[in-house]
Amino acid sequence: MEKPEGRNVGMSETQWASDIANWDDETDVLVIGLGAAGASASLEATAAGADVLAVECASGGGGTSATSHGQFYLGGGTPIQQACGFEDSPDEMFAYLMASCGPGPDEAKIRMFCDHSVEHFHWLVDHGVKFKASFYADGTDPMTDDSLSYTGNELAHPWCELARPAPRGHTVAHEGPSGGRLMQSLLAAIGSAGVRVLPDTRCQTLVVDRNRGVVGAVVRSVGQQRCLRARRGVVLATGGFIQNAEMVARHAPRVQACMPTGCETDDGSGILMGLGAGGEAIRMEACLVVLPFVSPIGLRRGVLVNRQGQRFVNEDVYQARAGELALYAQGGEVYLIVDDAIFEPTDLPSEVLAVGEDMTELEAALDIPEASLTHTLERYNRDAARGEDPLFHKAPQYLTPLVHPPFAALGCSEEARCPSFTLGGLHTKPNGEVVTPDGRIVPGLYAAGGAAAGLAAQGYNSGISLSDATFFGRRAGAEAARRKVP
Repeated sequence: MEKPEGRNVGMSETQWASDIANWDDETDVLVIGLGAAGASASLEATAAGADVLAVECASGGGGTSATSHGQFYLGGGTPIQQACGFEDSPDEMFAYLMASCGPGPDEAKIRMFCDHSVEHFHWLVDHGVKFKASFYADGTDPMTDDSLSYTGNELAHPWCELARPAPRGHTVAHEGPSGGRLMQSLLAAIGSAGVRVLPDTRCQTLVVDRNRGVVGAVVRSVGQQRCLRARRGVVLATGGFIQNAEMVARHAPRVQACMPTGCETDDGSGILMGLGAGGEAIRMEACLVVLPFVSPIGLRRGVLVNRQGQRFVNEDVYQARAGELALYAQGGEVYLIVDDAIFEPTDLPSEVLAVGEDMTELEAALDIPEASLTHTLERYNRDAARGEDPLFHKAPQYLTPLVHPPFAALGCSEEARCPSFTLGGLHTKPNGEVVTPDGRIVPGLYAAGGAAAGLAAQGYNSGISLSDATFFGRRAGAEAARRKVP
């Protein structure tokens, strides 16, 4: 491989260490990005005795984690689960995640995460993150200061038959979105641990030695280019790529029209740098797609239909599962049918597309094939009156015949209203080492959070991102700190 010319190379290229005359700074572990993944990596590397330098392109840490709901997916019998009266075990959690995070979830990562989930809960608490022993039953994202909730498909068919249901959403105790409160705690812990932080600094490329090991990075800080040496390793914690239109168009074109969820620095820069250093990116087509239709939760009593007026899912599934099916299998055009008895104003970006005294009027207004919606509702109402749903197995508490006119069709799947973020990224081992396409480890390079392909291969549950970022961020930091350098 030829050496790149000079220092001003692209992120997908690398800088040769032999071309660097002087290092401007050096450290044991260099962490790129200071969201939840970078903060966790920094804390664990410091605890392992390493000197740590964290660089952050913004004026302060936080990233997308600070704008999140502050929800973790944790289980296996956490103190919060126990205090709220719910039984759980690592094995039940493992069975559920293997069934819900696919197709093709990383079994080794899921096994490790489930076995150590309770320990990770205590690690978060020990670093100032607060949870409240109270259960929120009215949805997946508490806007109260309650912490525990169901955040996925645990109660829905077929997952409820595959693993014993338990709520595993652990939201930081705070009214409203609590990602900011989470990052306040982690950044305070960073300060107490003595981690050096270099803000307003954007990483431009990685530096490699003659053996293709990563030994540092070239960054731009306050208008000046600086070369930072990492004696043991570099951890990429730069987020996903939902804000990089070119990468989305290339790898995940089906979500181009969706509403990107994540801060502007979710630009794929870390993934590109990892590729330039020889790493492999996997699952780049995988994305979270949320179909926002169940707030308030009573709208689950409605019926989701496609352009042909046919049901395609049990309406009590998690919104990401409904979103995947709506966008990927139904072309992104679905409607929620409600009657006057169950209709409630929604705080979600849905609109009433049509109103009619019967299904025939809705069919005409929506240009659905004649009699199709009528047949669907006749069958649904007949089964719901008996408390059954033999076609899709919706839970009995949400089975209500829709017989009270007027009827309405809510448009809830226009792609621009569906929040989305990427799930694919650099291929990593459970301890964060970045892997090449032929299965070798890139020496000195680690990744965590949105820059790495994590627990969710496609299927998603609320809280997975923060748990993935912090849990595997910790392991990446610790592994980098322990690395033996020749």
